[in-house]
Amino acid sequence: MIKVLLADDHAVVRMGFRLLLQSHAEVAVVGEADSGESACRTFAQLQPDVLVLDLAMPGMGGLEALKRIRAHHPWAQVLALSAHDDSTHARRALSEGALGFLSKRGAPEALFEAVATVADGRRYLDPALAQKLALEGTEEAGSPVARLSEREFEVFIRLARGSTVQRIALDLNLSASTVGTHLYNVKQKLGASNQSELTLLAIRHGLIEA
Repeated sequence: MIKVLLADDHAVVRMGFRLLLQSHAEVAVVGEADSGESACRTFAQLQPDVLVLDLAMPGMGGLEALKRIRAHHPWAQVLALSAHDDSTHARRALSEGALGFLSKRGAPEALFEAVATVADGRRYLDPALAQKLALEGTEEAGSPVARLSEREFEVFIRLARGSTVQRIALDLNLSASTVGTHLYNVKQKLGASNQSELTLLAIRHGLIEA
């Protein structure tokens, strides 16, 4: 039996995932979380075989939750989910220790395959995304966004979505001055002068929706 923890801030999405997974006798959804903070707490309590983790959640967020869970539980097997199928989100999630990455835009039946693969300790990537990662390897490495550190990328995405420095500091448990330093570095690396330009860059790279 594969014990699964679902972490997504949308209750309807969690319900859909639960129904999809529990239609397979070998899967049991043992818990749910609606934020990054809740995912960290619930994972420690339940210690599931697989954590299905949405990257775009309020508060701490999925990437930060992934980082913290893997720091405390190096054995954690995580399937990262994103509404975006861009290679940048996939690369970031995999670099933080996710064993698999699945776009929410994929076929519903792919969820069980992904969970079963990750539960077996094997990497899972949607074939189309795997091809995109391979084809974009050289181009991605030369992208300004790819040169951002993990923390800078987190700050960049949150700013692009409209968060304030104070809100980001609270969500990531950082001081406002530290977030300000990351913001300065992000602007320098991306050649942006304000938050609106950062938003346009994120949209252009397919990292957020307009």
